[in-house]
This record gives sequence, structure tokens and C-alpha cells, in this order.
Amino acid sequence: MRDLASNIAIRAVIAPAVVSDNTAAVGAVIDRRGFDSLTYLIATGTLADADATFTALLEESDASGSGFTAVADADLIGTEALASFTFADDGAVRKLGYIGHKRYTRLTITPAANSGSAPFSAVAVLGHASARPTA
Repeated sequence: MRDLASNIAIRAVIAPAVVSDNTAAVGAVIDRRGFDSLTYLIATGTLADADATFTALLEESDASGSGFTAVADADLIGTEALASFTFADDGAVRKLGYIGHKRYTRLTITPAANSGSAPFSAVAVLGHASARPTA
């Protein structure tokens, strides 16, 4: 099939929420089974704090519930630094690709110096499905 919609699956990672402190937003574990590619999309709203930063970290594991370690830079398309954002990135969308060989991944976004209203969310786009069309 030539259309994109029949060849990808979308998974919620971090539900849209407004963060007003420095608590890390630990995303849902994404299972790559049945897919050969994975890209995370991170979207921001209007970030009200004047000095806050938000750092992205991608981890990988062979098990869904334990053993997560930071993904090596060589297994990323883009960088975690480019996927991160600051108070000045209102209405921005970032992406971070994974090309490693582990079955499970997990995205965490950690705020620092955040005392304002910071809405953001993240989704995973799984591509190159082994069975098409995808649901």
C-alpha cells in the first residue's frame, strides 16, 4: 500500500498534561514487535515559565518491565538534545528516531527550573509494519 496510514501505528507515550513542577514525565513502554522503525514525536503547548528546560532521555531494554538503560547515540536518529526543549519553544514539535535492536523503549522528559504551566505530550510512530494494513 502506498498510503502512510496503513503502514504505521501510533501509540500514546506521554498523555497531554500540564506540568507545573520538576517531576519527570516517564512515558509508556513501547513494544516494537512487528515493526522495523520507531520515531517519537514530542509536542509542546504554551510554556509559561521564563527559565524552564525539558530534557529528553530515551531508554531501551529486552524486557518490558526492567533493565532499561540509556540508548547509545549511535542508535538514535537525531539527538536527545535536539528533542529537548526550553521555555522559549511554545508550540514546537520535536522528533527522535530509534534504530537500536532492543524490543522495548521508553521516553522520559525531565523538567528543570519549572514553576509555571508547561503543557506537552509525546507519541510513538511505529513504521515498516510486518503485517499491513495496520489497525
